[in-house]
Amino acid sequence: MKNEPNQQQQIYHCFSQLLDYPTPSLVEHTGTCIDLLKPDYFESAELLGNFLFRIENLQLSRLEEVYTETFDINPACHIFAGHILFGESFKRNAFMTALAEEYQKRDFDTGKELVDHIPILLKFLSNFKLDDAFIQDLISDCLVPVFKKMNANFKDDATNPYVPLLRSVSVVLEKAV
Repeated sequence: MKNEPNQQQQIYHCFSQLLDYPTPSLVEHTGTCIDLLKPDYFESAELLGNFLFRIENLQLSRLEEVYTETFDINPACHIFAGHILFGESFKRNAFMTALAEEYQKRDFDTGKELVDHIPILLKFLSNFKLDDAFIQDLISDCLVPVFKKMNANFKDDATNPYVPLLRSVSVVLEKAV
């Protein structure tokens, strides 16, 4: 059942925007997300501040290149949760079918994206009550492991501007379980 978004849901919506393909409003969305995180997720807000510092002076075309290098070319950091969890296998297909059924039950539209697109999963979280059993399972059994695997691909001093964003999302997701 849809409800008015609370702060946690707004945070998931912001993360959804930040992890999607870069737009000219990426810097603005990042600032909004930092403000939402500060009260309850100071560590996550600091990490996102680092992301903002890294991206605010980059040209959009460069951000697009970095995004593609990070999430489309690097197989260990794909932007598709099912691919990270299962690779190209029957299990991924079953996972995607189950997601599609759940989305349909809840009248959630993914637009043109695949159902396991991570920004879509985060957007899904932003639309429904977070105490729902399916939502909790999606966080604990899917998104937390996905972000752990994604983060494992980068050293702490990684220069990729998306690293602090990935770590920021992990902090929030891990506190949700």
